[in-house]
Amino acid sequence: MARIEQARTTADPALYATAEKALRRSLSLQPTGNSTAESGMAALAAARHDFTDARTWARKAITSDPYNPAAYGVLADAHTQLGQYRDAERAVQKMNDLRPDASSLARASYVFELRGSTVRATELMRRSLTAATTDSEQAFAHACLSSLALEDGDAPLALKEADQGLRKTPADPALLDARARAHAALGQTAQARADWQRATDIAPLPHLLLALGETHQALGHGEQAKAQFTLLRAQDTLRTSAGDPPDTDAILFEADHGSPARAVTMAEQALRTRPFVAVHDAYAWALHKAGRHREALDQADQALALGTRHALWRYHRAAIHHALGNQAAATADLQAALGPASALNPLHAAHARALLKRIGTP
Repeated sequence: MARIEQARTTADPALYATAEKALRRSLSLQPTGNSTAESGMAALAAARHDFTDARTWARKAITSDPYNPAAYGVLADAHTQLGQYRDAERAVQKMNDLRPDASSLARASYVFELRGSTVRATELMRRSLTAATTDSEQAFAHACLSSLALEDGDAPLALKEADQGLRKTPADPALLDARARAHAALGQTAQARADWQRATDIAPLPHLLLALGETHQALGHGEQAKAQFTLLRAQDTLRTSAGDPPDTDAILFEADHGSPARAVTMAEQALRTRPFVAVHDAYAWALHKAGRHREALDQADQALALGTRHALWRYHRAAIHHALGNQAAATADLQAALGPASALNPLHAAHARALLKRIGTP
């Protein structure tokens, strides 16, 4: 389990194989009633984005031990990514009934965040922070609290939460990402770039590389942007060779910086096995960039159907509405995406402001 967590934070997929070897050995020694190893296999499958397999293993773990809260946690994660949101909520409730610790409270927070209830999500995440017993749990809670503050348009609070977390875990990539986004919302683009650079130095995860590359692009640093995009393409080549499904960052990168037609194909592949709201958004953007705006609007609406307050998704739908001539709807989405303090990276924020100006809204 430690190897799985390490792989998530370092972007080293070789650690998954090490984790699987240990889990398989455990299951060979105790083939039945081994809920801990079965939960581990579920977590491993989820980390590899095989959420159907994760759901199967989580159910096995619950059969072995109906009082295993970790199994309900992974089951909730799998249901969420498979678009089974009510089932996910029931699993989260069961997890909290069994053990209302930092992990279960964080998942409860995410249930409300997905539905746009950021006040309730923040309350639960603060409880998760209070219940946290490890540095990693505290770091995760501070990163989430920073993101929630930014969704509510409070960039100074977002910066404060990230800074608080970084004082204890200064090399946490998620906290560096959170602080970068807070800096960007405050117009401190150079500081945002520095934090994203440090985060990618620690863990070259796709969403961090994309944010750094697009920030360099916004600053006019063509060669530096190209370097990040080259690394992203190399990662996608490895993913394709391994036969792994594309993630949303790979789809968005391909749509904006590669072939929109290929991005559409990638999104369709991802959506077949992961009908999650974030994948609907990525599919919407790929379709829009490929000129298929009406199909794109349907996907963008599905991405936002739960009420999620995600600035990038609102910007994406705004651009689609604009392409379809729906200027009032585009304006409403742009204003929501920019808000008092935009959670968009500098490149997307600039594009959103330019679009709003082009529509003619002050």
